[in-house]
This record gives sequence, C-alpha cells and structure tokens, in this order.
Amino acid sequence: MTDQPRLRIRGLKKSFGDRTILNGIDLDVPAGKSTVIIGGSGNGKSLLLRCILGLIEPDEGIIEIDGENILQASRRRHETLLKRIGMLFQNAALFDSMSVLDNILFGLKAKGKAARGNRAEQEKEALHLLSQVGLGAHVAPLNPAELSGGMQKRVGLARALAGRPDILFFDEPTTGLDPIMSAVIDGLISDCVTRLGSTALTITHDMTSAMRIGDHAAMLYGGKIIWQGPANRLMESGNPIVDQFTHGRREGPIPTSSLTSSGSAGS
Repeated sequence: MTDQPRLRIRGLKKSFGDRTILNGIDLDVPAGKSTVIIGGSGNGKSLLLRCILGLIEPDEGIIEIDGENILQASRRRHETLLKRIGMLFQNAALFDSMSVLDNILFGLKAKGKAARGNRAEQEKEALHLLSQVGLGAHVAPLNPAELSGGMQKRVGLARALAGRPDILFFDEPTTGLDPIMSAVIDGLISDCVTRLGSTALTITHDMTSAMRIGDHAAMLYGGKIIWQGPANRLMESGNPIVDQFTHGRREGPIPTSSLTSSGSAGS
C-alpha cells in the first residue's frame, strides 16, 4: 500500500449559518513529504486543520489517517490517532503562565509521554527538544513574554515535536517574522521532515516559504482545492487563479473582495 496517502480527505464540507467555508475538499497528503496549502484569508485553510484535529466537526466528508476514517472512529481510537499529530499554531500559542520548560512538558503530557520516566528524564527530553530547534538550556526557565517572536515559534515547534509525532501541522509558521527568521523556521521545518521522516501539512500565504518547505502544493479557493501539483510549479501552475495569487497580481479572476474577506472560522 505504498501509494496510500498518510492523510486522505474527501468531500469535506463545513458551513456556519448560510456561509459555506469548505465546500467539498478533496486532498491527499503523501506520507513522508511536506505538503503546503495556499490561499487567501477567509478561504478556510485554518478551518481545514481544525476539522482534521477534531476541534470542529465537519458537516460532511471523510478524513482518513492511513486509510482509517477518524470521523467514524470511537472516541478512544480517535484520541489515539490524533496523538500522532504535532501542531505549531500561528502565534505559537504558548501558555504565558508557564515557563518554556513547562510548555514543552505539557506537550509531552498531551502525547502521553510524560507518564514515562521520572521528572529528571522528562526534563532531559524537553531540553533535547529545545536543542533540536536551536535553543539552549538557558531558555528553559524563561517565560514566553521574555522571548522574541522567532524564539517563541521555535519553542512552539519544540512542543509540537514532543512525543515524536509522525504527522506535523504548521499554521502560518512564518507570519510576523522577518525574512531571516522566516528562513530559519523554514529550515527547521524541512529538517524535521527529513530527519524524522514526518509527514508535514503547512498552510501559508507566504510564497517564499511555500517554495522552500513544500514538496507538494495545493490551493484552496471558493471552498475547494482548485489545483494540486509539485511545489516547484507553484509560480508557473498554468491555472489563472493560482497564478494571480502566487504572483500577487491585482487583476485577474480573483476579486479583490475575496482577498480581503475575514473571519476566524474561515482563515
């Protein structure tokens, strides 16, 4: 079953009142590869991740991990499957009341790993995770507010790697970062995929980032995946909608209103 995707999504739909955000998403995410999803704000990129994570229940559709539909799994089995996923949220989403160390220990606990070994062994693993994202032990006792935006992203990535998940989700990982730190974060993401053999799914509107980290790419527009292909073809896809978006052209089939639409549900 070498051709079976790690994640397989078919006919996924989600509406809020009379507003349809996801209108039949079909997407394959190949195992051991990095897939990027591009699209404007309000087109449902973050909502798609939330549906996969079980944070929001879709109205219709299938979400499979290695051929198993997680929407039909028992609660216990569903939780087990979701523990295979590590998530880096857009703003790192660190707990302000916890130190960096405790944030990572929380990640280990959420994956069921903190129950193994004593406190010293757990802290050793947490410090190892920090080292994997280029941060030293001196950062561990600090609070998130004492860190720069780039360092917070790195800590968020370390927490996402807790428990060594084989699936990683990244929600706009370079938003708010300068070009150099964006390149650093992209490099860390690529390294995780290569070194750990993880399957990565990233949502972004940063074309430079998409080209750097993506093996496979897809564009979400109008509630559907309108194009899929190798990430190195993003800038010359041949699809007029994709071409307008990736090249940042004002004129084209995408109306300006759809690029400026907002709403947390459909970001």
